[in-house]
Amino acid sequence: MSMMQKGFTLIELMIVVAIIAILAAIAIPAYQDYTIRAQISDGLSLASGSKTAVAEFYQNRGRYPSGNASAGVALPQSIIGNFVTSTTIGNANGVISVAYGGQANSKIAASTVQLVATDRGGSTEWDCTSTIADRYLPTQCR
Repeated sequence: MSMMQKGFTLIELMIVVAIIAILAAIAIPAYQDYTIRAQISDGLSLASGSKTAVAEFYQNRGRYPSGNASAGVALPQSIIGNFVTSTTIGNANGVISVAYGGQANSKIAASTVQLVATDRGGSTEWDCTSTIADRYLPTQCR
């Protein structure tokens, strides 16, 4: 009687390991891009209160606020998160600057996203400008 071998050969195991390595080489950079986009979106979420305050200030007074205090929001250093170091309403021109740092990915640390307000006759439209590469920006900012 012949004995039947059970199990995998070394070649079969090496092929499986190679396939897993190829999949990981593709997935890891895509995941890093995803996490950077999530960090940027976190900053834009923090700025949503400031956006509302700026739009409301403009509707009531016909001009943009000169800073966080005049808009009635917290100080720039108080509107922070794990990835955001400050959220600033700037210089009476309807610009909100979100500065990234802290635990943010090194590719966006020390970068900013600026939300620029434009009055559209009763509504406010927000445009993004940034020092961050477009591939990391959410679709609303591309």
